Amino acid sequence: MKTRLFPKAQRGTANHGWLEANFSFSFGNFYNPDMVQFGMLRVLNDDTIAAGTGFGTHPHDNMEIVTIPLEGGLTHRDSMGNQATVRFGEVQVMSAGTGITHSEMNASPTDRAKTLQLWIFPEKQDVTPRYDQKGFDLEANRNSLVMVVSPNDKNDGNALWIYQQAWLHLGVFDTAQQITYPVHGAGNGVYLFLIEGSLEINGQTVHERDAYGAIELDTLIITTTSPAKILIIEVPMQFKD
Repeated sequence: MKTRLFPKAQRGTANHGWLEANFSFSFGNFYNPDMVQFGMLRVLNDDTIAAGTGFGTHPHDNMEIVTIPLEGGLTHRDSMGNQATVRFGEVQVMSAGTGITHSEMNASPTDRAKTLQLWIFPEKQDVTPRYDQKGFDLEANRNSLVMVVSPNDKNDGNALWIYQQAWLHLGVFDTAQQITYPVHGAGNGVYLFLIEGSLEINGQTVHERDAYGAIELDTLIITTTSPAKILIIEVPMQFKD
């Protein structure tokens, strides 16, 4: 197994007043040749959006986009006619495919919103755009990982799905919990983003908002050293031939 710690302090940042953004990978004016992507995971942005503001209408194509609210909610509108608010406890997926436009606005006129947004390269180009969202009860499954996104052809009927051999799991854990994560796809890598708390992997301490990447593995063993909220992203490391 080959591993790498991605410390919080190495992320890119931007402060636009209405938006405070943190970039795990090169994005916008932040460019680091050693932090362009992790396999098929191209973007992981950790955003704080001021009340009554947000991202105006803008385009996407040929990207699988996953949005995970951490605090508050976002109101989504798109060119497919969807209009919905996605809130903490829910996950939103969008296959941009042949092309869409959408906007994402803080649903509250008084409170900030915090979100994670991921962009994952698809395994199929130019699909018909699609949108979905769903709520997941992490507290009811405390100390277990909850699968929230999986591939279209391997979906369990509970998770949302995307056009890529990728799996996303969320979980809230107490202190001193051992988590065994088995890799689903041969040759896939695992990128763990620690939303809250602290944990250890192979003797390496991971702190809040750090990330930990691992490749060439079958299983990842994680031990929480404080109450923790964890996002695990498993993706192919190379484009499919």
